[in-house]
Amino acid sequence: MQKTSPNNYNNSIVKAFGLLENFSRLKPQWGVRELAREIGAHESTCYRLMSTLESLGVLYKNPDTDKYALGLKLYELGNRVRIYDSFVSLAHPELLKVAAEIEETVHLGIARKSSVLMIDKVESEKGLKLDSHIGQTSPMYCTGLGKILLAFEAGSKADLKNSYPGLKKFTRFTIDTWDKLNRELMKIRERQFAIDRQEYELGLICVAVPVYNCENRVVAALSAAGPSDRFKEDHLLNYLEILKNGAEAIRMKIGNYKLD
Repeated sequence: MQKTSPNNYNNSIVKAFGLLENFSRLKPQWGVRELAREIGAHESTCYRLMSTLESLGVLYKNPDTDKYALGLKLYELGNRVRIYDSFVSLAHPELLKVAAEIEETVHLGIARKSSVLMIDKVESEKGLKLDSHIGQTSPMYCTGLGKILLAFEAGSKADLKNSYPGLKKFTRFTIDTWDKLNRELMKIRERQFAIDRQEYELGLICVAVPVYNCENRVVAALSAAGPSDRFKEDHLLNYLEILKNGAEAIRMKIGNYKLD
């Protein structure tokens, strides 16, 4: 992946992070004027940045002193990263078992607004090496992982409609109307699994199942993917049994884990 040139950086974001670097244990609070002097910025510019960060919860303004301190949003985001790391560390051994048994590439994904975020991947030694990677996002409506998350409302249809008002076709097999998608999601809820038959990428088939926590809430999706010329749909029941056993093993490990 080509790196972004510093010349293409968003200057406001760069300035905001530069501003945040000045909050420390030794100096946890800053007034607008003193911080502007510290970083060599105009007071009006510093005020706009600090006010915006306050509105986002990144900074907190003490009403008694009018000074700013770091808000809870940064703690929340940092804690979320730790939760994801913990979730993946618990689930990963089960992905290894599923990949070894199913002999295809296995993915674990969670909902992120209009997309599915891949948080773990294991390739089988006998399976095809797929061009996918941890941290990759894909549309929800045309992937096995995404359709599971949409069907069980771990993903937001409102976000999806805002991001993909026309349900863009990636292949000739992509579901391209909301009526078709809603019918597909109803079937998925009834069957407790989803299939992506070359809907996002030609030549690739994916079967996915929901991952529940111990409160019976869907928090992730687990899938196996392989080439359409080798992925044996007549063995679908066997694939599903392996995936569902893996999802159940993850459920027993993660307890009451939640996405939010």
